[in-house]
This record gives sequence, structure tokens and C-alpha cells, in this order.
Amino acid sequence: MINVHHLNRSRSKRVIWLLEELSLPYTLVKHQRDPVTNLAPESLRKIHPLAKAPIIVDGDITLCESGAIMEYIQHQASTNDLRPSDESKDYYQYLEWLHFAEGSLSLPVITTLIMSMEERSGTKPLDNYIAKEIQLDFSYIEQTLSQRSYFAGESFSAADIMMTVILEMAESLNLLKNKEHSNAYLNKVRQRPAYQLATSYG
Repeated sequence: MINVHHLNRSRSKRVIWLLEELSLPYTLVKHQRDPVTNLAPESLRKIHPLAKAPIIVDGDITLCESGAIMEYIQHQASTNDLRPSDESKDYYQYLEWLHFAEGSLSLPVITTLIMSMEERSGTKPLDNYIAKEIQLDFSYIEQTLSQRSYFAGESFSAADIMMTVILEMAESLNLLKNKEHSNAYLNKVRQRPAYQLATSYG
């Protein structure tokens, strides 16, 4: 039985969503952010030294990184239609987007979030760099979604779960304004029952 350590308002929603899509059993352990600092509680540090969510524990295996967790969970499924066959062209699209979410896109999005939380006056050197990265990344996303239904092709995959959560963060920062295909994509994937259940946990 996989234990999912879920932090409210965090990317650990991905793990619950994936498990629900695959109909795999799991136990949910909820952790709440500190109401003053908004940081993760010390209870997570008892599970993993990084004290970050998501974290899963399955027997003697404890994992913290989203991408690694997504791969681990998919290896546990007896049947898995959320990862293209490694003999198909879509498999490499799947790998690209699975890692793009945290490897490329999260930096400018999370930096934008952090900068929005502090008092700032004038333009800082980092602003132009982040603006360029935002333009580059979201242009690539728009181009991709204008050509296919999902990130790895015409079928929903775990790469979509990885991308959706970071796109929602971008949406909350008003980074998806006038992004027709990205917004239509979000509206579509939010209709999935597994997404809705995962979201209901906060």
C-alpha cells in the first residue's frame, strides 16, 4: 500500500491524481501548511529530509521528487495506458513534457510567484530574464497544444498530470492571459473525475 504524504495547496495533487487514474490503492496522509509562514510543517521532515511534498512511502522505499514518484507509481500498475509504449514516437514526447514541467517551466513560474510576494520597486536584472523565459516556454506550450490534443499526442498521459499542475500555478499568476490553447486544455483536463477528486483534498 502506497502512503501519500499530501501537503495542502501543493504539487502533491499530481500523485493523488495519478493513483486515481490508475485505480491503484493508497493511503492519504494530510499535512497542513503553517498558517503564519505558509511553509510546510515539520511533520514532513520526519518523513523525508527535504520536508517537501509530494512524498510517498511504499515499504522500504521513500521518494520525494514528483517525476520519480510518477515513474515509480506507473511501474506498480498492472496495466498502464498513461505512458506511451517506449516503441512509439509519442514516448519521447511523453518524456520531454514529463521533465519539462519541473526542469524548465517551474523555474520562471515559481520565480514569478516569489517575486509577487515581495515588495519591489523598479525593474531588477532578473525581471528581463524571467520575462524572456516565460515568453519562450509558453509560446512552445501554445504551439504544441495547437497541434495535438495532449502533450504526448492524442491520448492523455502522466505528462499531462505533471504539466497541468504547473499550468494552474501559471494561471493563478495571470501568465495564461490570451493563451487560447493552454486555457482550452486546462478546461478539458479539469473535467476528468480523477482530477476533481484529487483537487477536493486541497
